[in-house]
Amino acid sequence: MHRQYLLLIVTLHFLLIYYIIIPIINYFRDPKGLRKYPNLTFVSGISDLPLIYYSHKGIRSRVLFEAHKKHPVLRIGPNKLSYAEPVAIKDIYGHGTKCTKDVFYSALSGSHYHLADVVDKEDHARKRKVLSNPYAIKNLEGSEYKVADMTQRIIKAFDERCTSPLPKGRNPDPQDLTIDYRMWTNLYTIAAIANIGLSEDIRFLDQGNDIISSEAKDGTVKKVHFRDCLYANASATSTLVWTYDWYEALVRVSKLVSSTIMMNAGSDTTGISLNNVMLLLLKNPHCLEKLREEIDGVLEDDEVIAPYDKVKHLPYLRACLDENMRMYPPVSFHVPRRTPQEGTMIRGEFVAGNTSVGISAYVVHRNEDIFPDPDTYKPERWLGDKGRDLQPYFVAFSAGARGYIGRNISYLEQTVLLASLVHRFEFALPSPSWEPVRHETTNFNSGPMPLKVWRRASRVYEDN
Repeated sequence: MHRQYLLLIVTLHFLLIYYIIIPIINYFRDPKGLRKYPNLTFVSGISDLPLIYYSHKGIRSRVLFEAHKKHPVLRIGPNKLSYAEPVAIKDIYGHGTKCTKDVFYSALSGSHYHLADVVDKEDHARKRKVLSNPYAIKNLEGSEYKVADMTQRIIKAFDERCTSPLPKGRNPDPQDLTIDYRMWTNLYTIAAIANIGLSEDIRFLDQGNDIISSEAKDGTVKKVHFRDCLYANASATSTLVWTYDWYEALVRVSKLVSSTIMMNAGSDTTGISLNNVMLLLLKNPHCLEKLREEIDGVLEDDEVIAPYDKVKHLPYLRACLDENMRMYPPVSFHVPRRTPQEGTMIRGEFVAGNTSVGISAYVVHRNEDIFPDPDTYKPERWLGDKGRDLQPYFVAFSAGARGYIGRNISYLEQTVLLASLVHRFEFALPSPSWEPVRHETTNFNSGPMPLKVWRRASRVYEDN
């Protein structure tokens, strides 16, 4: 018993020294000169715990946004800086930056790095070169028929769940909320990316759910939800990866390869975008009407699937998608980079080497100097020369050489599906003031979105 008490005392002393005393000493020694930056909380200079807490609660980016209203640079951890000013985008993520991906990505990797987590620049360039050709838009357009097939399936499912038109000024009856739009768009993106990238026909849209059979090592078979398996790591990753020393000891992360990251990142982020853009259009009916007029102007009444060639250059359609991703970037978290050993200049200030730095898309997209009235959905801000001037500050797909390689796939899926649905259907939220439950992991997720769906009056016809 005495030895157990002695061991407990030694352990507690070790924890006290390692996690409290040493960080406090380092804070006042300030070897990297980070004390000049305001702390996110009063203990952020000595501990990652506040950031871990906000990540666990799913409010990390919203907390950063409020804090950055007072300070352009924040110290969010003992060795972490968060920036809010767009001028820092080029310094941290630009093609000429000396910053590399942070050790955050090494914590996620398995025995073989994939494109999303490889830290070494030369290795990343090699992997990206291999994948850049199949991800190029001219080659992806050759896979349009696969996207069209998935679009046809989701339209068939919505046709089967159509209700009678909603009288003006009325809210839908609960029994008429026949689709969970969040679930269906996620099934669509999973099926589409699996077909495009892996030539696998995942028939979730035909089933109307994501239930699959899973066989354990002992041979037992059970039914599981594919989405739960695919995204199981997101919450743990977002919460614990911010303290790198703890991560491997506290959580067992699946060993990912390029096909897995394509399924995970490619399906979830696009599904989130499709969900949010419909939500914003329904809450801003004048925008929906303007979009519908643009789409109806290029599609025939009897066209069920919007051909990509007809809708890919529609300016207002693209503006609706980009404005949605500005307000609710699917990847909202502070994407971390590591300064080079010799240090580097960020927004005109020297930052010591091996410091974690980053910008939250959620924060920079709400900069009022660049995006006036940032909480209002205004697709028009992206039109014409003014819209082109905003593109350098649009970081929904990150920026620079490490930007998201799958953006062309995402735009292809979003453009075809949204145009097809808006052309054919009417939708209604449970009420005009209804809002989804939002929770942030590494992505800015939203919960179920029940909708009433019915056919547009001018689109009720016998399909060929």
